[in-house]
Order: sequence, then C-alpha cells, then structure tokens
Amino acid sequence: MDFHFSEEQLQIQAIARDIARKRIAPVAADFDKSGEFPLANIREMGQLGLMGIEVPAEYGGAGMDSIAYVLAMIEIAEADCAHSTIMSVNNTLYCNGLLKFGNEEQKHKYVTPIANGSAIGAFALTEPQSGSDATAMRCRAVKQADGSFVINGKKSWITSGPVAKYILLFAMSDPDKHARGITAFMIDTERAGFHRGKTEPKLGIRASATCEIEFTDYRVPAADVIGEEGHGFKIAMGVLDAGRIGIASQAVGLARAAYEATLVYARDRKAFGQSIGSFQMIQQKIADMKCKLDAAYWLTLRAAWAKQQGERFSTEAAVAKLTASEAAMWITHQAVQIHGGMGYSKEMPLERYFRDAKITEIYEGTSEIQRMVIARHETGLR
Repeated sequence: MDFHFSEEQLQIQAIARDIARKRIAPVAADFDKSGEFPLANIREMGQLGLMGIEVPAEYGGAGMDSIAYVLAMIEIAEADCAHSTIMSVNNTLYCNGLLKFGNEEQKHKYVTPIANGSAIGAFALTEPQSGSDATAMRCRAVKQADGSFVINGKKSWITSGPVAKYILLFAMSDPDKHARGITAFMIDTERAGFHRGKTEPKLGIRASATCEIEFTDYRVPAADVIGEEGHGFKIAMGVLDAGRIGIASQAVGLARAAYEATLVYARDRKAFGQSIGSFQMIQQKIADMKCKLDAAYWLTLRAAWAKQQGERFSTEAAVAKLTASEAAMWITHQAVQIHGGMGYSKEMPLERYFRDAKITEIYEGTSEIQRMVIARHETGLR
C-alpha cells in the first residue's frame, strides 16, 4: 500500500473540500431542519465530478480511482452527512453496479446522467419484511414471452427514492431458486406502474430523502435487465462491498468533524480557572477519539486500495465499515458529552453529528452483519 497520494487524488480532494466548506457546511443545519433534498448542491457536485468519481470520462465521470473517492467522501461528510449519503449511493451502489455489470448501451444511457449530476440514481434491495435477509424478498418479476418482465411488489428505505430518475432494482424472477432466482433491473421512474410512498421522517441524515417504492404491473423491457438473469444477488452483494467503503468514508468524515470541534472547545472552554482540555479525563477522551479516528481512516484507505487491486475485498470493506461506523458513533457521543449542554443544543452541530452517526452502523449492512462477514472469512465456517 502506497501512503502517498497522487496529484490527481489530492486535486479531487481539494475540489470536494472547497464545495463542502463554501456551499454545503453553511446550509447543512437548514437542510437538516427542513428535510429538503439539496438538489442544487447535488447537481453542482455532479458537474464537479463528485457524483461519478470512479466513472470513466466517456460516461460522464471523473475517471478517478477508489482512493480519490474516499478522500472526496470524507470532505463532503465532514460538512454534512446527508449530502455524502446521496453521493455514496450515486457513486458506489448505482454507478459502480452498472459499470461492473451493465452493457455499453446501459452505461451510456443510465450512468452518464447520474455521473454528471443531471439526474439522481437509487438502489433498491431492502423490503419491508427483509432487511439483512435480502433473499427473503417478495418483489416479483415475471418473464413475458417477448423477454420483458412485469414487476409487482414493494421496496423500502430507498435512499433518494423520492427524487430518483433511475433505480437499480433487485426482484425475485424465480422463487424456487431462492438467491439464484434474483435478477437486477434498471427502473425508469417515469414509466407507468411505478409509485413512491411518503418520505420517511428519519432521526438523522434528514436531507437525504428516503421512501418506500411500489410496483404495480410495471413492465421492464429485456434491454433493461442488468447482467444475467438470476445473477442479481451476486451483483447486489458485490456492489454492497464497494458501498461499505463509501459508508466507512462517510463515518470518518463525520467523526473528524466531531473531533475537530471538540479540540477547539477543549482549548477554549474554561472551568475552575483553566481550559477543560487540561483535565485528565478530557485528555483521555481526546486521546481515545484520536486513536479510533486514525484507525478508521487508515482501514478505510486500505479497503479502497484492496479494491483497486482487482481482487475480492469483502473482508477489508467489512472491517473498515465496522470500525469506522462504530468509531463515528463513539466519537460523536464523547463530543456531545465534552460539550455538555452546548453539545445537546441545536445551536451547535454536535447533536446533528450524533444523530447522523447512528445510521452508519445500520445501512449497507449492520454492524452485526459486518461481524458475520469478517468471522466467516476468518474461520471458513458458515
């Protein structure tokens, strides 16, 4: 692993930092309060290449690598977790899935508008009755004589669902085959038979719109099947490995924001005639925060590096996601505690960081699922 970043990687990091500080951070609290989707910012991020960092230029992206993606994600997440959630889904779940498994026509048609920011993409795997157990899905895709499929069913917790133009959907095309009976489809949300449910009122990442979606006799042409029929579960799991690197990056950025705010407060806040940062108990918390933050950062970069080698990186991604998400939850908790009453107040961003951190332990594989992935790899047992 090379610990030196290239000029191109540092350049995309600087671009992300610039928009994060100038455009995103000043409005993050307002978007969190209103729950409004930050469409203008997302479009600008797309124009800057941030919605398709690993997407080749021929499909509208920045043509960068996984390390560049991690560096940029951290910058955006440090300013606002909700913006980084939208960025993560577009990059790793949507664009990455189509780049790996889509054909040339599908890439040009469905990746380009997402990568350049002119449209929003989404990823639909979870259902009301099946979260971690994705093979228990009830959404059905019935093949027709002309090769098309008719889809009926529901999906839940769809990030960007309320605003998405295109959705990468997974549905059961052959129930008798269980996991091997799942197929991936490209959904155009403007076609008949597609319905959006209410936007979910979430604890955190409130500007990242989430909803349930429903299909009623929705017809997908044969040209919009992604990959091979029956390979959907394999596609979904491969895409989620990359997605976990995105969430790990998000957690690092969020944790860094809480940590940096705490350092400033520990120096400036006075109690009993001295800065609270001089108290041994506060110093212990800061030291532990620093250790957890650095571990999360370097494990996330290791996972991105492993991905770039072209080999399987499931374990590295799971280790990074687990470590970073739990570090973010712990660090934001300690940050609120150190800030005391001010940490609990909406006058400061600490309580938002705390609320946002929790989701990183849940979506794209809970902490329990990450531990299962890691342990199965280590023991060879299932």
